Amino acid sequence: MDLSVIIVNYNVKYFLEQCLHSVFKSLEGMSGEVIVADNNSVDGSCQMVKEKFEDVILFQNNRNLGFSKANNQGIKISKGKYVLLLNPDTIVQEDTFSKCFSFMEKHSDAGSLGVKMIDGKGNFLPESKRSLPTPLVSFFKIFGLSALLPKSKLFGRYHLGYLNNNDINKVEILSGAFMFIRKSVLDQTGFLDETFFMYGEDIDLSYRIILAGYDNYYYPETTIIHYKGESTKKGSINYVMMFYRAMIIFARKHFSVKNARLFSFLINSAIYLRASASIIRRFFLSIIIPLSDALLVFVGFYFLEPFWEKFKFGKENYYPNEYLMYVVPSYIIIWFFFLYISGAYEKRTRSIDLIKGISLGTMVLLLIYALLPESLRYSRALILLGTLWATFSIFFTRITIGTILNNVKLSFRKQKRRIVIAGSPRESNRVLSIMKQVNIDPSFIGLVGWKDEDKVESYMGNLSQLNDIIKINRIDEIVFCAKDIPSQKIIQTMLSVSETSVDFKIAPPESLSIIGSSSINSAGELYVVHFNSLSQNLARRKKRIFDLIAALALLLTIPISVLFIKKPLGFIRNIVLVIIGVRTWVGFYYIHSSELSLLPRISPGILTPITASRNKAINTETIKRMNLLYAKDYKMITDLSIILRDFNYLGR
Repeated sequence: MDLSVIIVNYNVKYFLEQCLHSVFKSLEGMSGEVIVADNNSVDGSCQMVKEKFEDVILFQNNRNLGFSKANNQGIKISKGKYVLLLNPDTIVQEDTFSKCFSFMEKHSDAGSLGVKMIDGKGNFLPESKRSLPTPLVSFFKIFGLSALLPKSKLFGRYHLGYLNNNDINKVEILSGAFMFIRKSVLDQTGFLDETFFMYGEDIDLSYRIILAGYDNYYYPETTIIHYKGESTKKGSINYVMMFYRAMIIFARKHFSVKNARLFSFLINSAIYLRASASIIRRFFLSIIIPLSDALLVFVGFYFLEPFWEKFKFGKENYYPNEYLMYVVPSYIIIWFFFLYISGAYEKRTRSIDLIKGISLGTMVLLLIYALLPESLRYSRALILLGTLWATFSIFFTRITIGTILNNVKLSFRKQKRRIVIAGSPRESNRVLSIMKQVNIDPSFIGLVGWKDEDKVESYMGNLSQLNDIIKINRIDEIVFCAKDIPSQKIIQTMLSVSETSVDFKIAPPESLSIIGSSSINSAGELYVVHFNSLSQNLARRKKRIFDLIAALALLLTIPISVLFIKKPLGFIRNIVLVIIGVRTWVGFYYIHSSELSLLPRISPGILTPITASRNKAINTETIKRMNLLYAKDYKMITDLSIILRDFNYLGR
């Protein structure tokens, strides 16, 4: 057998599906096997593999074994002359495996090779080639000198920035995202070191291959896409600590005691510096907009109060000091509550959401004002003037501070993207239907053929004309149909237009997902039909707020409500459970525990969309469809209607 492809998966079902499609295409003409080791995923990955890829050898681990142990599971049973360790968030070209195989066959000194990797926007990934992280090399990397001088042979050694990205070179370290290894070499060096849970194991194995007398090659004659996210976000404290601690394990294993101590000191210093900087930065970015809003609104009232006093009463200090000290902050809190639930503090904010939040807050303020005794009613006019000022303030902070820090994007109208779909008319229409189901409403849709001879009347042109199509039609996004277009052609096209700001997405054949752009972790980069709504943070937050409001309302009405509830004690218990977040008023109706992986993760529901019909004969498909409809089209009014409809079951 020529090749054994080993993929370790953890909760990236849609990326794995796309990866496997490309792997089997690349294996055509070769004898090979594909082994997937799943580390206890809960997203339905294993079920997808069983249904769509019968030839895959699947390990279903009952816990997360980590990258090394799971890969070793596959290596131990592998039968190929070569073993490929491949990340699930990758796409390989049709000729990737044959080219790598041919190169290794011609170079007996090669123990392993890595290829040129690009992200989902066509940008070169520098970790495609690296050098050994000695204390000096690590020092330059940790303290940013390698980033400042990437082409320097002294400072840029970590990512070997001085080597041409398109030249074949011997390198010291390869990326674990794609390691094409001679099996006989693995038998000499031993498999992956299971001391490394995640990160560092590729560095360790690469170095052991060199110690065994073989070379590692960087081979850019073929290119793969690596969405690059793995299981931790690259900027997170968790990632920093996991990665650098893996470096400490490596240093203690391979360096002298003196060098290992120096390395450990540098790494620990880096962990504390990076962690501290990350905490400070995140805290600053999270509070800068709300704090700026609050200060500006308060400053506005500080000047509005004497202005109104002089205009209305002919003198200043008409209102007591308590007005600015207590009343105005209360106004701000109420406004901010409604701004928050309207999505005003999301990274992408619509102007209508800001206006909606301020308007709802103002309505509540006026309602409270009307219910207060005369002695506590200060000025309705100041509330209305404050509303105008607050509206101006929140727009001002987002246009200025949010734009400068790039942590808030404000749209004054619904952003409709201009999209072209590349593929056959039939597959393009299927992809377009998926986009419509997940509420993607583009302002422009065009079809592009992928062959020069494609002359279908509905086509705008073909891929060779894509740069002109993008420029003339101001295209924001390109969706490639993987069923029609080879991975090699997709990657070549991405590289040819990588200097533009266009986004790329890829639609796997017969899949209900469209995957794209630069990161596996970025929200909005994955279009999935089933649960696009309730999987969003804003929808979950609204659901939580509804739960709390409903729980408090029911708590106040207990003396009357218990007369209509079948299980009064259960009703009181459920109110408490909802308040502390253990339960939600309305959730999914689960038939089997396996369905947990197919739906958004929310607390167990007291009621479900089919509570009132639970004693009737309802088939499984109907239940699944109702669950999906509830998740996809979630609205707060839906929960309210279910509670009113099934009120007597609230004690379940």
